Amino acid sequence: MRFLFKKIDNTTLIVFRIIFGCVLMLEAWGSIFTGWIKLTFVEPKIHFSFIAFSWLQPIDGFGMYYIYAVMGALGLCVILGNFYRFSIISYTILWTYCYLIHKASYNNHYYLMILLCLIMCFLPAHKSHSLDVKKGRVLKEIAMPFWCKFILMFQITCVYFFGAMAKIYPDWLDGTYTKLKLGREIKTPLVGQFFKEEWFYMGVAYGGFLFDLLIIPLLIYKRTRVFAFIVSIAFHSFNSFVFQVGVFPYLSLAFAIFFFPVDRIRKIFLPKKELYLETAYSSNPSNKKTVLFLLSSYIVLQLFLPLRQHFLEGNVFWTEEGHKMSWRMMLRTTSGITRFKIYDVKKDSTYILKPTILSRKQKNLINTRPDVIWQYAQYLKKEEAKKGNEIKVYAISNKKLNNRRYQEFIDPNVDLANTKWDYFNHAKWIYKFNGW
Repeated sequence: MRFLFKKIDNTTLIVFRIIFGCVLMLEAWGSIFTGWIKLTFVEPKIHFSFIAFSWLQPIDGFGMYYIYAVMGALGLCVILGNFYRFSIISYTILWTYCYLIHKASYNNHYYLMILLCLIMCFLPAHKSHSLDVKKGRVLKEIAMPFWCKFILMFQITCVYFFGAMAKIYPDWLDGTYTKLKLGREIKTPLVGQFFKEEWFYMGVAYGGFLFDLLIIPLLIYKRTRVFAFIVSIAFHSFNSFVFQVGVFPYLSLAFAIFFFPVDRIRKIFLPKKELYLETAYSSNPSNKKTVLFLLSSYIVLQLFLPLRQHFLEGNVFWTEEGHKMSWRMMLRTTSGITRFKIYDVKKDSTYILKPTILSRKQKNLINTRPDVIWQYAQYLKKEEAKKGNEIKVYAISNKKLNNRRYQEFIDPNVDLANTKWDYFNHAKWIYKFNGW
């Protein structure tokens, strides 16, 4: 593990801090001005938090606007390196809160931003070209331990590698999914006319798989590095232009700076910065054991989460168990129809309920996501309990994956209102997928 504590130039980390701060600022303030906060937090009457954090809910009124406004200001402080530790830690807490209180707009880059914020809390990214240095709050440094660079490279490698592995399934390899996905975007200017052509959607399928699988090795290898970066620009530009996937393409491109020679990055971005040329080792840093423990724990966790689906019964594309936090990006389309059969214990009567007071995105979730179906059953039970009623809730649900025929999704004989959620095992009330 000695190589992790080798001193290297910190230019790439400083540049990444500035770029990452821009992403944090634009993500927060952009959510305000695009109306995303209104659609996600203000208009919905109920909210589906992550189950373990159901006690967390959005702040009423203008509260969420204030939070995102503050996060934008904290992102600006990260750019400037102004009270950096306080700013990045505060942003991490607030962004994690915002992530946990809703499922309707889940994206992998929201989760990635949590991880990167958490990592950046521990990195000396403010030790150069920052107001903290200028104001004398920290001492200026031009070097950092290699582990600071290693952990960021490891993280982006996980994103791409597990993204590639997730694509090894029938509907991706035969072009079923990409044909469906691109078919919805045929009105895209210039290129939309090609989206229904077999050569195009099959090219996107295998091109996407090969890109995720090979981009990191190609960036590492000196002779293919520039070519790989050009391909990355083309790939992420296509995704951004066609699918509007937020800041993820630009965040992914920012990681490329860690693969290029540090002197080249310095000349492009910080030409006046002193270059660290020594090759000294911190052979016995005081925090060595702590760093190794935290690094190894984090690495094991990031390797386990994408693999946990293999320890669960059922098909993850169908059950959704093990889907989140696994870098399973843009892999399938699902739709469904869910109704609830309510049995009133006191009145000994039964009626069918169609889910109401839900936003468009929430309706899609309640038709296709078992955890949200369960949560809605819990919501109905609590609402009726306030009226002094006791009910049982059964889901009548049918779902289809990638435009296959509808299949029965949830066991209609299980009272979901009085069923406990199992955090670690497969929910037996989800029917098996009858597909490939």
